Amino acid sequence: MTGTGTHRDGGPGPGSGPAVVLIGPPGSGKSTVGALLAERLGTGYRDTDSDIERIAGKPIPEIFFEDGEPRFRALERQAVRDAVAEHPGVLSLGGGAIMDEETRKLLTGLPVVFLDVGLADAVKRVGLDAPRPLLAVNPRQQWRALMEQRRPLYTEAARAVVTTDGRSPEDVAEAVLDALELRQS
Repeated sequence: MTGTGTHRDGGPGPGSGPAVVLIGPPGSGKSTVGALLAERLGTGYRDTDSDIERIAGKPIPEIFFEDGEPRFRALERQAVRDAVAEHPGVLSLGGGAIMDEETRKLLTGLPVVFLDVGLADAVKRVGLDAPRPLLAVNPRQQWRALMEQRRPLYTEAARAVVTTDGRSPEDVAEAVLDALELRQS
Protein backbone atom coordinates (compact mmCIF):
# COMPACT_ATOMS: atom_id res chain seq x y z
CA MET A 1 0.00 0.00 0.00
CA THR A 2 1.31 3.38 -0.83
CA GLY A 3 0.24 6.87 -0.07
CA THR A 4 1.33 10.01 1.64
CA GLY A 5 0.96 8.46 5.09
CA THR A 6 -0.51 10.13 8.10
CA HIS A 7 1.89 11.03 10.86
CA ARG A 8 0.82 11.86 14.37
CA ASP A 9 1.82 15.27 15.69
CA GLY A 10 5.50 15.27 16.48
CA GLY A 11 5.86 11.74 15.14
CA PRO A 12 8.22 10.35 12.58
CA GLY A 13 7.96 11.74 9.12
CA PRO A 14 9.26 10.14 5.94
CA GLY A 15 12.76 8.75 6.42
CA SER A 16 12.60 8.57 10.21
CA GLY A 17 11.70 5.69 12.47
CA PRO A 18 12.23 2.01 11.80
CA ALA A 19 12.56 0.65 8.26
CA VAL A 20 10.17 -2.21 9.15
CA VAL A 21 8.07 -2.92 12.25
CA LEU A 22 6.88 -6.50 12.73
CA ILE A 23 3.81 -7.25 14.82
CA GLY A 24 1.94 -10.49 15.45
CA PRO A 25 1.25 -13.23 17.96
CA PRO A 26 3.72 -15.65 19.53
CA GLY A 27 4.87 -18.14 16.91
CA SER A 28 4.41 -15.83 13.94
CA GLY A 29 8.16 -15.66 13.34
CA LYS A 30 8.82 -12.02 14.22
CA SER A 31 12.29 -12.67 15.64
CA THR A 32 13.49 -15.04 12.91
CA VAL A 33 11.99 -13.03 10.05
CA GLY A 34 13.15 -9.76 11.62
CA ALA A 35 16.77 -10.91 11.71
CA LEU A 36 16.56 -12.07 8.07
CA LEU A 37 15.03 -8.76 6.99
CA ALA A 38 17.72 -6.78 8.79
CA GLU A 39 20.40 -8.82 7.05
CA ARG A 40 18.79 -8.36 3.63
CA LEU A 41 18.30 -4.63 4.17
CA GLY A 42 21.82 -4.18 5.59
CA THR A 43 20.52 -2.70 8.83
CA GLY A 44 20.19 -3.58 12.50
CA TYR A 45 17.56 -5.72 14.20
CA ARG A 46 15.91 -4.90 17.52
CA ASP A 47 13.31 -6.78 19.57
CA THR A 48 11.41 -4.88 22.26
CA ASP A 49 11.03 -8.06 24.35
CA SER A 50 14.83 -8.24 24.59
CA ASP A 51 14.92 -4.55 25.53
CA ILE A 52 12.40 -5.17 28.33
CA GLU A 53 14.40 -8.11 29.70
CA ARG A 54 17.61 -6.04 29.62
CA ILE A 55 15.97 -3.07 31.39
CA ALA A 56 14.26 -5.25 34.02
CA GLY A 57 17.26 -7.52 34.50
CA LYS A 58 15.10 -10.64 34.29
CA PRO A 59 13.12 -12.73 31.80
CA ILE A 60 9.61 -11.67 30.82
CA PRO A 61 7.88 -14.57 32.65
CA GLU A 62 9.58 -13.44 35.89
CA ILE A 63 8.41 -9.85 35.34
CA PHE A 64 4.83 -11.10 34.93
CA PHE A 65 4.92 -13.39 37.95
CA GLU A 66 6.96 -11.19 40.31
CA ASP A 67 5.89 -7.68 39.29
CA GLY A 68 2.55 -8.27 37.54
CA GLU A 69 1.23 -7.65 34.06
CA PRO A 70 0.65 -3.87 34.61
CA ARG A 71 4.37 -3.39 35.38
CA PHE A 72 5.32 -5.47 32.33
CA ARG A 73 2.98 -3.43 30.09
CA ALA A 74 4.47 -0.17 31.39
CA LEU A 75 7.98 -1.43 30.59
CA GLU A 76 6.74 -2.59 27.18
CA ARG A 77 5.15 0.78 26.37
CA GLN A 78 8.43 2.55 27.20
CA ALA A 79 10.51 0.01 25.25
CA VAL A 80 8.36 0.50 22.14
CA ARG A 81 8.48 4.30 22.49
CA ASP A 82 12.28 4.24 22.79
CA ALA A 83 12.78 1.78 19.94
CA VAL A 84 10.51 3.68 17.53
CA ALA A 85 12.39 6.90 18.35
CA GLU A 86 15.91 5.43 18.22
CA HIS A 87 16.04 2.43 15.88
CA PRO A 88 16.24 2.96 12.10
CA GLY A 89 16.37 -0.77 11.24
CA VAL A 90 13.99 -3.70 11.62
CA LEU A 91 11.97 -3.72 14.83
CA SER A 92 9.89 -6.56 16.32
CA LEU A 93 7.28 -5.84 18.97
CA GLY A 94 6.06 -8.28 21.58
CA GLY A 95 2.76 -9.97 20.76
CA GLY A 96 0.73 -7.93 23.24
CA ALA A 97 2.27 -4.51 22.58
CA ILE A 98 -0.52 -3.74 20.12
CA MET A 99 -3.08 -3.77 22.96
CA ASP A 100 -1.78 -0.41 24.19
CA GLU A 101 -3.51 2.58 22.58
CA GLU A 102 -0.39 4.76 22.91
CA THR A 103 1.64 2.10 21.11
CA ARG A 104 -0.90 1.89 18.28
CA LYS A 105 -0.71 5.68 17.88
CA LEU A 106 3.11 5.48 17.77
CA LEU A 107 2.85 3.02 14.86
CA THR A 108 0.67 5.31 12.73
CA GLY A 109 2.37 6.02 9.42
CA LEU A 110 5.19 3.51 10.01
CA PRO A 111 5.91 0.49 7.76
CA VAL A 112 4.16 -2.03 10.02
CA VAL A 113 3.67 -5.62 8.89
CA PHE A 114 1.36 -8.04 10.70
CA LEU A 115 2.81 -11.54 10.52
CA ASP A 116 -0.34 -13.63 10.71
CA VAL A 117 -0.15 -17.27 11.78
CA GLY A 118 -2.71 -19.97 12.47
CA LEU A 119 -2.84 -21.97 15.67
CA ALA A 120 -1.38 -25.15 14.13
CA ASP A 121 1.75 -23.37 12.88
CA ALA A 122 2.09 -21.36 16.11
CA VAL A 123 2.04 -24.60 18.11
CA LYS A 124 4.75 -26.10 15.88
CA ARG A 125 6.93 -23.01 16.13
CA VAL A 126 6.76 -22.15 19.82
CA GLY A 127 5.30 -25.24 21.38
CA LEU A 128 2.62 -23.98 23.66
CA ASP A 129 4.51 -25.34 26.63
CA ALA A 130 7.09 -22.55 26.22
CA PRO A 131 7.33 -20.06 29.11
CA ARG A 132 4.75 -17.54 27.89
CA PRO A 133 2.87 -16.09 30.85
CA LEU A 134 -0.42 -15.35 29.10
CA LEU A 135 -0.55 -18.88 27.67
CA ALA A 136 0.23 -20.75 30.90
CA VAL A 137 -3.22 -22.29 31.47
CA ASN A 138 -4.95 -24.11 28.58
CA PRO A 139 -2.54 -22.63 26.01
CA ARG A 140 -4.51 -23.44 22.85
CA GLN A 141 -7.70 -21.89 24.19
CA GLN A 142 -5.76 -18.88 25.54
CA TRP A 143 -3.99 -18.40 22.18
CA ARG A 144 -7.34 -18.42 20.37
CA ALA A 145 -8.81 -15.92 22.84
CA LEU A 146 -5.77 -13.64 22.51
CA MET A 147 -6.02 -13.73 18.73
CA GLU A 148 -9.73 -13.00 18.79
CA GLN A 149 -8.97 -9.90 20.85
CA ARG A 150 -5.77 -8.83 19.05
CA ARG A 151 -6.36 -9.69 15.36
CA PRO A 152 -8.44 -6.54 14.66
CA LEU A 153 -5.76 -4.38 16.31
CA TYR A 154 -2.92 -6.05 14.40
CA THR A 155 -4.83 -5.56 11.15
CA GLU A 156 -5.71 -1.95 11.94
CA ALA A 157 -2.09 -1.03 12.76
CA ALA A 158 -0.54 -2.82 9.77
CA ARG A 159 0.27 -1.38 6.39
CA ALA A 160 0.50 -4.98 5.15
CA VAL A 161 -0.47 -8.45 6.35
CA VAL A 162 1.77 -11.41 5.52
CA THR A 163 0.54 -14.91 6.29
CA THR A 164 3.29 -17.18 7.59
CA ASP A 165 1.46 -20.54 7.63
CA GLY A 166 3.38 -23.22 5.75
CA ARG A 167 6.10 -20.77 4.66
CA SER A 168 9.79 -20.73 5.46
CA PRO A 169 11.21 -17.67 7.26
CA GLU A 170 13.03 -16.80 4.03
CA ASP A 171 9.76 -16.84 2.06
CA VAL A 172 8.07 -14.69 4.69
CA ALA A 173 10.97 -12.19 4.63
CA GLU A 174 10.66 -11.96 0.84
CA ALA A 175 6.90 -11.42 1.14
CA VAL A 176 7.50 -8.59 3.65
CA LEU A 177 10.01 -6.94 1.31
CA ASP A 178 7.49 -7.20 -1.54
CA ALA A 179 4.59 -5.93 0.57
CA LEU A 180 6.56 -2.83 1.63
CA GLU A 181 8.20 -2.41 -1.79
CA LEU A 182 11.65 -2.65 -0.20
CA ARG A 183 13.20 -5.09 -2.65
CA GLN A 184 16.91 -4.40 -3.06
CA SER A 185 18.15 -4.58 -6.66
